[in-house]
Amino acid sequence: MNGREKGLQSLSLVAIVVLSAVVFDLLSEPDQDPEIVYVLVDNRMMFDENSTVIELDRSEIARVASFNIRVFGDTKMSNATVVAELVDLFQAYDMVAVQEIKDIDEEVPYLFLDELNGVAGQDNVSHLTLNWSMVLSERSGLQEDDRNSQEQYAYYYRPTVFRSLDNGTLYDDSTNDSFQREPFLASFMLLDTYGEDTGTDLVFVNVHTKPTLAVEEMSALGDVHLWGQANYSDDDDYVILGDFNGDCSYASYNELIELSISSENYTWLIPDDADTTVGDSRCAYDRIVTTSQLDGRLTGTWGIDERLSSGAVSDHKPIWFDIKRT
Repeated sequence: MNGREKGLQSLSLVAIVVLSAVVFDLLSEPDQDPEIVYVLVDNRMMFDENSTVIELDRSEIARVASFNIRVFGDTKMSNATVVAELVDLFQAYDMVAVQEIKDIDEEVPYLFLDELNGVAGQDNVSHLTLNWSMVLSERSGLQEDDRNSQEQYAYYYRPTVFRSLDNGTLYDDSTNDSFQREPFLASFMLLDTYGEDTGTDLVFVNVHTKPTLAVEEMSALGDVHLWGQANYSDDDDYVILGDFNGDCSYASYNELIELSISSENYTWLIPDDADTTVGDSRCAYDRIVTTSQLDGRLTGTWGIDERLSSGAVSDHKPIWFDIKRT
């Protein structure tokens, strides 16, 4: 029996009801102070009604989100209302890993960065202190049979909270061709409240699986982690996040618990009964998985951002979790 199975067996029916009824109400607004406590039961975050809240000031945590901005290209970027809502959503976070950037000219990610920094249309901003930076992938889907579905990934981040350590790299999928869109890895230094190195470096793995091959592609994420360890420091902690398409008709519970990233070496932060979609479906397509407890920096707080006004922005909701900076 693996960690996911044992974790679910350890959770009482009462806790399951509380989890589904309370988490999404109290943790859906990212600006709220968390009022729920979670503990690790094997490798699953579980509600603990007997624990006390660890009080952390917002400045003492880094809040990281994952967001599939459905077909993020020229059409969406030209919609001022949508862009304004996206900018507003991003303000709650210190990093946002974005999937499904579709712009053949590769201009939209930079245009949106200007919007985030409030410098859209300005020619010379080198003298300004900007609140946001970006690490952008090349167009993923490098194999011949994948080029009709090419997309880009991006990490938008606050340089006062994270320091980029590289330009990122797409996973080398040339041997096995396991992914329609190769995951994008990038390394960041976590900074403390004084802007100094905390001693924790994090490698983020941004992924958007092909729905009909979701299980096969999620099964290969363990290989991506191993590849990352060979190309980055073995001491780095990993955060695998994105649109896994890991639920409903694309992936069953029994398939999920057999994944290599469902072992006790990983922590799943978004439960299987969550709803990360906009609309009538109830599917936990979007996921966040970390290696162990990130050097003890996991706070146990996470959420699903319910602030989207409509499907015009995306058919996915942002998901997020907190990392201690102190």
